[in-house]
Amino acid sequence: MLYREVPKSGDKLSILGFGAMRLPEKNSGIDHEKATTLIRHAIDNGVNYIDTAWTYHGEESEKFLGDALADGYREKVRIATKMPHWLVSSRQDMDRFLELQLERLRTDNIDYYLIHSLTASGWREIKDKGVLEFVDAAKKDGRIRNAGFSFHDNTEVFKEIVDSYDWDICLIQYNYLDENHQAGTEGLKYAAEKDIGVIVMEPLRGGSLATNIPPEVERIWDEATIKRNPAEWGLRWIWNHPEVTVVLSGMSDISQLDENIRTASEAFPDSLTEDELNTVRRAAKKYKELVTIPCTGCNYCMPCPVGVDIPGCFDLYNSGEIFGHNDSSAKHRYLLYQMGILGERSSASLCVSCGKCVEKCPQQIDIPGKMKEVEAQFERPVVKLKASAMRRILPVFRRVGFLKYR
Repeated sequence: MLYREVPKSGDKLSILGFGAMRLPEKNSGIDHEKATTLIRHAIDNGVNYIDTAWTYHGEESEKFLGDALADGYREKVRIATKMPHWLVSSRQDMDRFLELQLERLRTDNIDYYLIHSLTASGWREIKDKGVLEFVDAAKKDGRIRNAGFSFHDNTEVFKEIVDSYDWDICLIQYNYLDENHQAGTEGLKYAAEKDIGVIVMEPLRGGSLATNIPPEVERIWDEATIKRNPAEWGLRWIWNHPEVTVVLSGMSDISQLDENIRTASEAFPDSLTEDELNTVRRAAKKYKELVTIPCTGCNYCMPCPVGVDIPGCFDLYNSGEIFGHNDSSAKHRYLLYQMGILGERSSASLCVSCGKCVEKCPQQIDIPGKMKEVEAQFERPVVKLKASAMRRILPVFRRVGFLKYR
């Protein structure tokens, strides 16, 4: 196992981190026996960074992890978990949630505490409620050792958040298809220049870059001089960036775990040759050629006067075109972010066909027409009802806050 150092904490973290969002399940819950075996096998083989969150596995993940790290395993790892800021009503709630998370995890302190899933509106709201004062206090009294945030918005917003506090780490979505999406390569380098450790999520887009590979892309991998499976190509590409500290993988079986551990013992920064990098570029290009909407994510069409996240909508629609419109990851992200569950609504159905975006689009895309296709795919009546209900219920959750979890 290779390790990289978090500049501000000095922690040497395994470049492979265990993401506890996709643990093996049994009877609609975590398969505790299998998941515990996986976690401990990972730690026994050098993994020392475990990532979880309040919401994972129906709020079961933190408590499971507290149990799984008994028998001396807690002392061998750094734990990361996250504040569910959308459930926070006040500065006092932040302390209450943290206390419950410490209890669930059966620990006196959390090594890396992140503000979960920030967007522009979520950041403004939680900042106004005093989150930075909370972080200062929790670090001072030792309940958290290091502070960070996870992120789902554009590069401009990412830089704003980075510049707002002396963060220790950040968590971004990054893979060879997302170089210019969300924080992107620009954000990755920006954070690293400020000595912020960068943790990467969705390195294989929820597994889509590792399975059900389109034949056109499969041929590119087969033509490579060095033979690797698609998952290894994807992980090696990310680890090739020296700015990346840890890559999270949601591993659900031992064979997958052992394969990733093997790869993580060889993936030095700047170790891929130009020929290998060109192979990945060809694969990424081919994926992008398979999309229906030729959006490059240049953002020239933004801001939309009625608030549609045009590039974000197109990115999720194109993911469905590539990986199948039953892709649960794309549907889940659209519901949470575009439909306004975590942040301001920015869905395709807001489009009023004003045409201002069309005038600015270098690709000359019929954006209003394509927005109708996006709406038809992601905003079926049952989804709209679900989103409306969730938006109404969220303030209720905030009012009752942490009390229901006692």
